[in-house]
Amino acid sequence: MTFVLLIVDDEPDNFDVIETLLDHEDYQLHYVENGEKALAMLPVLQPDLILLDVMMPGIDGLALCQRLKAMPQWQSVPIIMVTALASKETLAQCLEAGADDFVSKPVNRLELTARVRSMLRIRQQYQQLNNFNAQLEAKVVQRTAELQDLLYQDSLTQLPSRISLLEQVGAVLADQRTDFALVYLDCDQFKLVNGAFGYTVGNQLLRAIAERLQQHLRPSDILARVGEDEFCFLLSPLTSHFDLEAWAIEVIQSFHDPFQTPHCEMFITACLGLAMGDSATASPEALLQAADTAMYRAKHQGKGCYHRFDPQLHEATLRRLTLENDLQRALDQGELVVYYQPIICLATQQVVGLESLVRWQHPDRGLVPPGEFIPCLEETGLVVRAGLIVLRQACQQLRDWHQQGWATLTVAVNLSVRQFASPTLLADIDQVLAETGANPAYLKLEITESAIMENAEAATVLMDALRERRIQISIDDFGTGYSSLGYLHRFPLDVLKIDRSFVRDMHRSHRNYQVVETIITLSNQLGLAVVAEGIETLDQLQALQNLGCELGQGFFFAKPVPAEAITPLLHLPLNPVLQPALGAQG
Repeated sequence: MTFVLLIVDDEPDNFDVIETLLDHEDYQLHYVENGEKALAMLPVLQPDLILLDVMMPGIDGLALCQRLKAMPQWQSVPIIMVTALASKETLAQCLEAGADDFVSKPVNRLELTARVRSMLRIRQQYQQLNNFNAQLEAKVVQRTAELQDLLYQDSLTQLPSRISLLEQVGAVLADQRTDFALVYLDCDQFKLVNGAFGYTVGNQLLRAIAERLQQHLRPSDILARVGEDEFCFLLSPLTSHFDLEAWAIEVIQSFHDPFQTPHCEMFITACLGLAMGDSATASPEALLQAADTAMYRAKHQGKGCYHRFDPQLHEATLRRLTLENDLQRALDQGELVVYYQPIICLATQQVVGLESLVRWQHPDRGLVPPGEFIPCLEETGLVVRAGLIVLRQACQQLRDWHQQGWATLTVAVNLSVRQFASPTLLADIDQVLAETGANPAYLKLEITESAIMENAEAATVLMDALRERRIQISIDDFGTGYSSLGYLHRFPLDVLKIDRSFVRDMHRSHRNYQVVETIITLSNQLGLAVVAEGIETLDQLQALQNLGCELGQGFFFAKPVPAEAITPLLHLPLNPVLQPALGAQG
């Protein structure tokens, strides 16, 4: 690489000296005799280094140096001041003017060569850095453009992205139009495809779905991919002749034909959520959320369904989300408490055990009805965490009652289907028993028929492990699930609870009487204790006593109450005479 040097000096002889001293270097040397000509020649020569005499008529070296360093296009070019004035004041003036180095007159070859090489090396490094920055900036611009494309276009299907769709909806709303609709589509159980065939086949299927969905577009419509297996139509404009629901059915029916992928034919279904432009037009996000909400409601109806958004659906969803958030807080803040309902020996009317029932003491609403929050716990999976809280409180209370002298009292705790299937169930139970010091022989775990029958072999193994810990096992709500008396002998059970629906209409002429009699007879043959739930009248009590039912519970004896209200009940038989007083406890 040949460097270009510009020598500015009012004495031509000084140029000759410099030229002679640098003749062994591969430099292009150019000479001008004053500052004005130097300024004129800079754009032509594009020098890599300037050697500038300090003392010159017109624009002197210091002034020229200051001007050059103030000009963005030349401020990076190194300047070496050449001066016969070697005083410290002069050198300070040179540096203050912006000079990068200096050479004293008379000029020495060794010094000149070294300083020129040093400045050119700095110049070269600066140019390399400049080139690197330019390349980096170009890459940033290119990558920014690529990211912009990714933001606005789905790379797999080449459809518009979620962001692009929202901008289009925003433009429609900005025109204050309501003649449009969003249709949110979600494939049913698409994760099974990825799980069974892998993501490559899954992506091939998504591209095939996108191609088929585009067949339902009118010229002014937009189809976007807004999630893994989720698409959304912006149908605009909607004329009075356009039948949106008929169009939705047509889209759903188009999924009846198999999708062709390079490896196989695949069948899949989809659900649609419809939201009209006048349904929730506060923002594009709100409208998209409305369509999404309607789609999830369609999924609850089954595969291949559609649902149209309405404000009541939105309010219900909002209440549900609020409930979920409040339940999360309730678990963190210890708002879930345990109430206890006595289990009575029907022969003596004495309390022999208690069923623990979860209650929610809301800081603002007070005691929330169980029917309002327990289904939400189950659907969200929070029931596993809540169940552990109930188990811990119940075991602590069981230990306390035993220490107070009620040595044979039992406590029953319900296990949800999710809890029973939890891989950490046994470890959780062991930890709770170790922490509380409760006697496991007096702990009963109540399990529903469905929890057992979903996987009978695994359930048997788990129940055997519980029995090894001396924990008793009870079947809750018997008769409402599989309703099969034949399976009872297959499992290591201790207690059978007759569901309240059979107790409700239990008189001799009613079919329920024979059902309860059969359950009690078989349970006695299998050595199982029987608990009748939901006893509310004296007639029901007497009918159960006549059939030889051992245990029972219900409002006839006592409602679920806090632990501190239970202790007085342990001293007395709960016969009908006491019913008015006990009813007040609930």
